[in-house]
Amino acid sequence: MTTKDCALLHKVLEPLPVIRYPFELETLPMNGIYFFYEEGETNAHDGTPGIVRVGTHKRDNFRSRINDHYLLDGMDFDKNSPAPKDRSIFRKNIGRALLNKMNSDYISIWDIDFTLKTNRQRYGRKRDINLEIQIEKEITRILKKKFSFRYIQIDSQKQRMGKQGLESRLIGTLSHCKLCEPSKNWLGRSSPKKQIRDSGLWLIQHLNSEGLDSDDKNLIGRLIRSSIRA
Repeated sequence: MTTKDCALLHKVLEPLPVIRYPFELETLPMNGIYFFYEEGETNAHDGTPGIVRVGTHKRDNFRSRINDHYLLDGMDFDKNSPAPKDRSIFRKNIGRALLNKMNSDYISIWDIDFTLKTNRQRYGRKRDINLEIQIEKEITRILKKKFSFRYIQIDSQKQRMGKQGLESRLIGTLSHCKLCEPSKNWLGRSSPKKQIRDSGLWLIQHLNSEGLDSDDKNLIGRLIRSSIRA
């Protein structure tokens, strides 16, 4: 694996449209892999925007996954229901960085998954809902203002997901690049997660995966051509 693969990946994605807020969910595909970019973050190969997250989804939930990140329908929760960060690890990781930057010890509560009834019953009384709402609103503001994404349409869940799926090798390609690194002001540098700080990616899983092979590169080329025509 070489840094050339990271350079190639950034380059081949350039013909794809860049999606920025506001956008209509109905214009997005039912299935695909998305690539997030963040204002102020560039790749080291040609200085164009750098990928800071790769993600996908189960079944036909591409649109709902994007909605989980951006909260296009707004939010409404209390101590008896999960906050948006419990349905989006992307949001949870941004919130961790914000709280850590504030030197807040609330991270221990933020990390709890309140989609589980047992956790709501056991830890619900420890929640500071006003603080959670404040952090969630800031996450949404940051995502809508600073992030954009591209995507490739890919219908096969097997081809997309898991250790054998394309997602893991895309992430491996980016994380193993020896040239790309985050800017000094990148919010992720405040993350309590070493994997995020070291990789420059809003990711924890698949960072040690193998990179793209020749078959993957050919597949991505076909997918990009197909996505452009769609």
